[in-house]
Amino acid sequence: MSIEAEIIYRYFSAFGAGEAVTLGVGDDAAVLRLPPEHELVVSTDTQVAGHHFFPDAFPEDIAYRAVATAASDLAAMAASPLSMTLALTLPEIDDLWLHSFSQGLGHASATLKLPLVGGDLTRGPLTLSVTVMGTVPSGRCVRRDGARAGDLLGVTGTLGDAACALAWLAGELPDRQTLSEQDESFLNARFFQPTPRFEWQDWLLENAHAAMDISDGLLLDARRLAEASGLGVHINPDQLPLSLTTRQRGLKEATRWALTGGDDYELAIAFPPTVAIPSGITVVGEFTDAHGLHCPGYEAEIIGFDHFAAREPHE
Repeated sequence: MSIEAEIIYRYFSAFGAGEAVTLGVGDDAAVLRLPPEHELVVSTDTQVAGHHFFPDAFPEDIAYRAVATAASDLAAMAASPLSMTLALTLPEIDDLWLHSFSQGLGHASATLKLPLVGGDLTRGPLTLSVTVMGTVPSGRCVRRDGARAGDLLGVTGTLGDAACALAWLAGELPDRQTLSEQDESFLNARFFQPTPRFEWQDWLLENAHAAMDISDGLLLDARRLAEASGLGVHINPDQLPLSLTTRQRGLKEATRWALTGGDDYELAIAFPPTVAIPSGITVVGEFTDAHGLHCPGYEAEIIGFDHFAAREPHE
């Protein structure tokens, strides 16, 4: 058995079982079963050490976060999780690192119902590419380009937590701002274990005209959502849902994190104003015929995240 095959067998072969898996890890390709009258939804997300995550982060956190951030794209399209593949590039073989990494991967696989059915292993700078697959009833996936003028812009959960966590992890919070153990645990989870919002699948299929996940900051992602539909969007910064932990760092900073920070992997949703708004979704704006992004007091902000300009871990 080659070193590559031995590593795959030892650390990754246990995560391939699933109801839709006919053939998983160990052959030239995986074989999956799709439910009747459903379509396949596929998304790939790549994360590079030092750019998307701190190289000295716990391996189990790196693994979980890579899977969860990729899975968030499925949730944004109202797809049910089906399976995943992993292409892992390692600078060297480190059994302790791989053991911890596999623990995080197994946790993500079980929690998010994404069996690992294949992938690749090679040598080089630490990089993870996760491809996730899901299913959605034929013709009913929620796309980015369906928003209509007059639609409300709603978001799930709270925003700005991951950006606050990144500032904390990078030692950028003012020295006078001490965090409680509960706050540290909350921020750590929000950054390293984001929650793909699969619980909104049925509501999205029933009510949403368009949606996407918020990975690069609400300002940038809401603008993308509007432009995909040929519209503009107005955002009210006073309506942003902020957690108590993030708000306690200061309202001005918390608002900036929520608008430009990204990494929360909540959903931005366009839906008609006639829809009853459930608990867990906050209306933060409206789509308009007037093109462009309008957010009073924040038009001059750096809008979101640019992979080719940023130097700090993100995504």
